[in-house]
Amino acid sequence: MNTVIIDGLSFALPLFIMAIGGIYSEKSGITNLAIEGLQGFGAFTGALVALLVADKFAGNSAVPFYIAMLFAVIGGMLFSLIHALLCIRFKANMVISGVVINILAMALTSFLTKQINATVFGAASDKFVLGVSSRLTVPGISKIPILGAVFTNVYPFEIVIIVVAFIAWFVMYRTRFGMHLRACGDNPHAVDAAGIEVGRVRLVAVMVSGALSGLGGICFAYSISANFSNNIYVGYGYLAIAALIFGNWRILPTLGACLLFGFARSGGYRIVQMLEMPSSYQDLVMILPYVLTLLLLVFFSKHNRAPRALGEIYDKGSR
Repeated sequence: MNTVIIDGLSFALPLFIMAIGGIYSEKSGITNLAIEGLQGFGAFTGALVALLVADKFAGNSAVPFYIAMLFAVIGGMLFSLIHALLCIRFKANMVISGVVINILAMALTSFLTKQINATVFGAASDKFVLGVSSRLTVPGISKIPILGAVFTNVYPFEIVIIVVAFIAWFVMYRTRFGMHLRACGDNPHAVDAAGIEVGRVRLVAVMVSGALSGLGGICFAYSISANFSNNIYVGYGYLAIAALIFGNWRILPTLGACLLFGFARSGGYRIVQMLEMPSSYQDLVMILPYVLTLLLLVFFSKHNRAPRALGEIYDKGSR
């Protein structure tokens, strides 16, 4: 049981922070299917910087990991500007823009990884090897049955994500900017009439989405895969989108959806191990969160209420 909780949280929390990024973008009215590409490009940027600075620190130092997180945030945020430019400045179709960015990120990072490995590191490889992040256990409270698993073998990024998620929640629901952002997704003309620049608010929202997606991407790279490669593009971004839809574009219900996906994944792996099934069945278990997503969307999507102006290109002259 403890293993299911520990592994479930380490998968659910990066997914959650990516979903919060999607909520910021879509609450402002910008449909964001580019989360998959943003998390991949953010992870690529963070992994590259971590390798470049690794030799300046001791082998067991955690500093490169935190530097990687910082640059993953920056990389995801900068890459999201393409989506913002296309959707806000050039008024492109938001769905097509998101799909194109996902394809671009996958192709670009794959090409750059091979070229950088060959020219900078002198290795013929299509991945940046990072290793697995260290873990920590909280003494005392970790001994409590079931609950103690939450405080056992915790990745440092899980703590970072919880803090960032709380800040994101506070900004969204307790600040003037958050009120403006939510209003842009429901009635952008009213926001414009109040003298607030709709495009600027939406730009910031998309950049936040890119930053949080990049953070989630580098966390997956340092935990599940232990490296950066094309294997990071396995649908985590789309799963985050499904979670925010199931959570009705609200942060706390979205956390519940992400936890459900995480525990479904880790629980499936545990069942395979308990039944001593062949290792090939572990690959089959990877589809459990996606199957669960389909079922949840089929039964609950009709009760969801998206922001009223989601996906609508804002034009002052259309009032």
